[in-house]
Amino acid sequence: MPQLRVCALYPDLMNIYADRGNLLVLERRCAWRGIDFRLQGASLGEEIDPEAHDLFYIGGGQDRDQELCAQDMLETKRDALAAAADAGKVVFGVCGGYQLLGHAYELGDREIPGLGLVDLRTVREEGPRLIGNVAIEVDLGDGVQVLAGFENHAGRTLLGSTAQPLGRVLHGHGNTGSSGFEGVRRDNVIGTYLHGPLLPKNIWFADWLIRTAARLGSLSQLDDRLEADAHVLARRVAGM
Repeated sequence: MPQLRVCALYPDLMNIYADRGNLLVLERRCAWRGIDFRLQGASLGEEIDPEAHDLFYIGGGQDRDQELCAQDMLETKRDALAAAADAGKVVFGVCGGYQLLGHAYELGDREIPGLGLVDLRTVREEGPRLIGNVAIEVDLGDGVQVLAGFENHAGRTLLGSTAQPLGRVLHGHGNTGSSGFEGVRRDNVIGTYLHGPLLPKNIWFADWLIRTAARLGSLSQLDDRLEADAHVLARRVAGM
């Protein structure tokens, strides 16, 4: 039986944007296909085994909780996550989890070190928070598709010279409000500001994560009429 082993980092602290909804989508779509789904949490002070999981998930949190988790990641989890990324495992960060994938992010007048898995840095600049419905154009190898979600961030995430964006902004702000790009992708390490949660509205992306993390060539088809309606609505409210 195929298997998907997911490690959710700090599920008690990094869950401000209903991130558990993403995990529930993965669990249900695996169950409907007969894929053995295993979910394990790793919180403060707990080390992780890069070989024990196929997908590592980092959600978003409030500033205080995110700073606490960032410090713990550096102390107990950074080397394991780097090893997992180098081995082709999926590392998926949303909003605050996305910021933590980079070199550092600014919090007030301080700079908080990140994991350094991707070449980016998040800074604070003059101007309003970047809030609203957003849609981006993405190509993960199966042709161009659309991710639709919601963004709410004060930070501006600047991609370095070796970083590739996850997608091109069709509507909304994206990484900085002016770059025209959103998120980051380095092989199977992916970060995005899109939440709300993201996967129920973009079931094609949930299936890409399952297929890639579980290393399956293909997935059986499901009756996704309700999911397709949710995607259409998410695109519509994002101005498409």
